[in-house]
Amino acid sequence: MIKKRILSPFQKFVKIESVSGILLLVATLIALVWANSPYKDSYEALWQYKVGFTSPHLELYKPLILWINDGLMAVFFFLIGLEIKREFLIGELNSMKKVAFPLFGALGGMLVPVLFFLILNENPETQKGWGVPMATDIAFSLAVLNVLGNKVPLSLKVFLTAFAIVDDIGAVLVIALFYSGSINVTLIITALILLAFLYLIAYRGFYSKYVTFLFGIVIWVLFLKSGIHPTIAGILMAFAVPIRQKIRTPEFIENLEQITNNIKQARISPQPILSKEQIEEIDNLDNWIDDYQSPLQLLEHKLHDLVAYIIIPIFALANAGVLIDGDANLDTTLIRNIALCLILGNSIGITTIITVVKKLKIIEVPKDISNQHIIGVSFLAGIGFTMAIFISSLAYASSPEFIDSAKIGVLLGSVISAIIGYSILRFNKAETIEE
Repeated sequence: MIKKRILSPFQKFVKIESVSGILLLVATLIALVWANSPYKDSYEALWQYKVGFTSPHLELYKPLILWINDGLMAVFFFLIGLEIKREFLIGELNSMKKVAFPLFGALGGMLVPVLFFLILNENPETQKGWGVPMATDIAFSLAVLNVLGNKVPLSLKVFLTAFAIVDDIGAVLVIALFYSGSINVTLIITALILLAFLYLIAYRGFYSKYVTFLFGIVIWVLFLKSGIHPTIAGILMAFAVPIRQKIRTPEFIENLEQITNNIKQARISPQPILSKEQIEEIDNLDNWIDDYQSPLQLLEHKLHDLVAYIIIPIFALANAGVLIDGDANLDTTLIRNIALCLILGNSIGITTIITVVKKLKIIEVPKDISNQHIIGVSFLAGIGFTMAIFISSLAYASSPEFIDSAKIGVLLGSVISAIIGYSILRFNKAETIEE
């Protein structure tokens, strides 16, 4: 019973990510068909349609695709920030022993694909795309694992999830350091001061979702105008959300029992409405519930479905539609390089580093994870998609002719990685890693 209570939230998370992966696939296929159909002009026109407002002091008038990539994706990064904070405080990354296994895996999955790209790439104009093959898409990769069912142990899903979170941290740092524009120091200092204020009041025990939301909008605009990609604001805002409850379970239960008794003793209205006494008790209950819930856990729970089922599929629909025909101006070398880096860079990097540190006894691999499991999941780590396409749009923002090529490389590499990884895990013989 205790084991079930511990694993159920994670199993629910895996299920959500798996369904999200299916929606991503559907959205990608729709985008590809639409962009290569007789209605391709409407696809391009939709995402380039400008919306927003202008004023003497502020202008936010951008194509729809930028509202998605800069705005909606900031919410996606905010959720990633919440997950990172939770994992470091109470989750799979809250101790060196826990973090070592996915950390070394993620290092192999980031550094080796980048190294492969730098070796394979001979065109100085495409050199800045080195960050594209280093990101793993957790939704797609977990969706593949979920299809395998009992063929893979739960510990492998935990590893892939923790690995992807560490990988996301690396991708966020790369975006912040290498894929942001020229920085307006005044604006970024202002944003950091506001963030520091939020961190301080959160540390002092004060948290309001309304204050956080209003500050979040201002900080997002400041990042947008400062030259640092505004999705970074989403990550930093997440760390201003406290994880601790204001009251503990025994105190909440005691007050819940008192409120229940008061409702029982309150006057019952003859009409189909609550009496004044009942309304007062319900208000008390709302207040106690607010104090009982972890703000971080509540926000993460509320946002997860929104991001998984709406934001990420919309991102895929807007970004995955690339024109594939004989007349398209595509860089086949860039396509090949990115695909190879996703497929071979991740599989070789992750498997090699984990094997080495395992032999050196730096990490401890769970007993139910075999060598073949590691090889299979290392190929699944080559499913780049969401973050890889996002980095592609940043890396080649000033060179649109390379964006479609990079996206095709990401799609091709991700599909091949998924097929190879699935096949290896599907026919796994449950070999145990030797000590």
